[in-house]
Amino acid sequence: GLRIMINKDESVEITWKNGETTLLPNLWLRDNCACDVCRNTQTTEKLFQLAQVDVNLMPETVDLIEDELHLLWPDGHRSVYDGSAIRALTIPQTTHLRLWSSEFRPQQFDYGKFTHNDSIAVDAIENFLSTGTILLTNAPTTESLEYLTPRLGPLRETVFGRIHNVVVDSTGYNVASTNLELPPHTDLSSYSWPPSAQALHMLVNETEHGESIIVDGFAVATQFRNAHPNWFDRLCYTPVPFRIFDDNNETFATQPIIQLDTGGQIAGVRYSNQTMQPMNPARTGLTEFYRAYHEFSTRITSDQAKAIFRLEGGQILLVAGHRVLHARKAFSANANRHLQDAYFEHDNIRNHLTVIQRR
Repeated sequence: GLRIMINKDESVEITWKNGETTLLPNLWLRDNCACDVCRNTQTTEKLFQLAQVDVNLMPETVDLIEDELHLLWPDGHRSVYDGSAIRALTIPQTTHLRLWSSEFRPQQFDYGKFTHNDSIAVDAIENFLSTGTILLTNAPTTESLEYLTPRLGPLRETVFGRIHNVVVDSTGYNVASTNLELPPHTDLSSYSWPPSAQALHMLVNETEHGESIIVDGFAVATQFRNAHPNWFDRLCYTPVPFRIFDDNNETFATQPIIQLDTGGQIAGVRYSNQTMQPMNPARTGLTEFYRAYHEFSTRITSDQAKAIFRLEGGQILLVAGHRVLHARKAFSANANRHLQDAYFEHDNIRNHLTVIQRR
């Protein structure tokens, strides 16, 4: 069974059945008491305030009763902790990421089944969270991105609109509104927090060219990190300015190209050659930054990184906005090609997965 030991270094040591040990700081234990005095039983939100106790708090007694930890505190308060619940907290909860390159193709899911069948939706969203992209087929060829909200959560509206029509437009504010090649990029890098998911819905694609391209930014960044760790670090902490604007709007953000989470894992790639702005030329280390940026750009735009396929009318490509870069090849200026896109948020998509699984 479990074993416990009270340490003089402000903690309780618990030994698990497999021999592993975990140190539980006294303040952590007091802060995480789950009784109905310390937490609201309806919402499970914490009521206890850590500042109410002394920083050098020590339990009066510690007992282990049938895999439950029982503590008595100096003020007479009693706390009970489930050993299995504590153990579960020591196991990292991470989504398995499947990295990919040019041979990859997004998993296809029928639009109607995705929107109406919970088990299909679970499979699709789990695939999206793992690979960063899925393809919905047999979707309407009329405006219908709003119908995805029961599965993906509310649309993320930006100053440039709620649903965007991507057609050749001589008055458009960016290269997407031309028939030119659109290089791999992440959208709205000029936002402090760019949308973390994007749905690209092809309504009509009557052209021989204009193939769609996606790149796994996490895969490229991982390979880059292994090959050039110092350059990788340079892209993680050097702030880069991005700007997107039109006659009525102005957006600007200064952020690194690669973002890490608190555990040092790759959490985001912000890459947009067309919206990146000139950096301060007097900035220390700029030459080294550009060497790193050059190598990263070479990898992002390489044939080995690009998954190329044709997005047909009635297909919706869903991409993780902080991971998967998207692009397209050039096409004829008079071609009948109409794409709509809208933004969602990764957190809301994950939430809907949890909600469906609880049913």
